[in-house]
Amino acid sequence: MQVKQFAALGAGVIGSGWVARALGAGLDVTAWDPAPGAEAQLRANVANAWPALERVGLAKGASPERLRVVASVEECVADADFIQESAPEREELKLALHERVSRAAKPAAIIASSTSGLLPSDFYARAVNPERCVVGHPFNPVYLLPLVEVLGGANTSGEAIDAAMSFYASIGMRPLRVRKEVPGFIADRLLEALWREALHLVNDGVATTGEIDDAIRYGAGIRWSFMGTFLTYTLAGGEAGMRHFMQQFGPALELPWTKLVAPTLTDELVDRVVDGTSRQTNGRGIKELERYRDDCIASVIEAIAQAKARHGIDD
Repeated sequence: MQVKQFAALGAGVIGSGWVARALGAGLDVTAWDPAPGAEAQLRANVANAWPALERVGLAKGASPERLRVVASVEECVADADFIQESAPEREELKLALHERVSRAAKPAAIIASSTSGLLPSDFYARAVNPERCVVGHPFNPVYLLPLVEVLGGANTSGEAIDAAMSFYASIGMRPLRVRKEVPGFIADRLLEALWREALHLVNDGVATTGEIDDAIRYGAGIRWSFMGTFLTYTLAGGEAGMRHFMQQFGPALELPWTKLVAPTLTDELVDRVVDGTSRQTNGRGIKELERYRDDCIASVIEAIAQAKARHGIDD
């Protein structure tokens, strides 16, 4: 499908990220958010993201000036070819919003939700032409991280999923087809397991928040950025590969190392987490840390691309 007009519903962290990515891809963007001061915050977020977008490469004609913020849902989606909703994670809110959006949108427009775990069959239940409604779940910062999980509901057509994946790829993303409707999809289920274990380690006094982050960013996190879990463990099996790894380390899965049930969020645990992360930020503001994060991500992406080119790897 050819997308010229992109509509963003919701201008929080994720919605702003979608707007920045779409603008960087050279699209015209309309945005709507009912929150007071939303337009000023959105434009500030786009301005903060723009240096990173310039570094990774802008499409011809890309400009923040191509953003138009409007006063209603109907005006936002009326001329859009692709609509991306990033409203709060409340099913009733999304259910009502998508009924309204789908009535106002062009019949051929693809409608996508950024939900991180709600099921499309549920919140698209009252949508008009639900066959064109999908989930496109991104990761923060949306304007840099390429992964977007794509899935449909019970009434979504295969053509709509294909069209959404094609569009996301056209704006520099790596669409991942989720084969079944499951809460949390793929990536967030993995992240949730890690998050629960991290909270247990803090709660049990095993490590501080900074020490846990160091365990990730100086260890597995570096490998994950280019190889993932399964390929990493294949190499850990030596020349015999994954089968040997499973035989050697499989029994450890029976050991009670992990606690997948989340700990109770007591006031004491929340205070520990907040105090720990406050020490990690060390007085730096969120916008400053966002620029640092973006610089690091762009550097990693560049380095991985160069290494792939040297080794002839194209995945």
